[in-house]
Amino acid sequence: MLLFCPSCGNLLMVEEDSVCNRFACRSCPYICNINRKFSYRTYPKLKEVDHVMGGAAAWENVDSTDAVCPQCGNKRAYFMQIQTRSADEPMTTFYKCCNQLCGFNWRD
Repeated sequence: MLLFCPSCGNLLMVEEDSVCNRFACRSCPYICNINRKFSYRTYPKLKEVDHVMGGAAAWENVDSTDAVCPQCGNKRAYFMQIQTRSADEPMTTFYKCCNQLCGFNWRD
């Protein structure tokens, strides 16, 4: 927590005195004795993490193909291909089960 001088607006520094600690301004004669404990805690706001695959919106306009779901055995699955490695290696195919109750995701 930073405190500023009410007279000139500069940052107040903590000085140790023989009697007590005090806030003092270095550019004007303002002094304020510290009579109580000062503590202030702030927690940073974490930013939201984006889904790597684009979330649910990534599966909106994809085609389906014949693929057996390893979870429920359904024979149709949505698929999309993404280049996850260097350009000289093949694309990775991601599948999502067409069964609304299952919705299992896997890759090939």
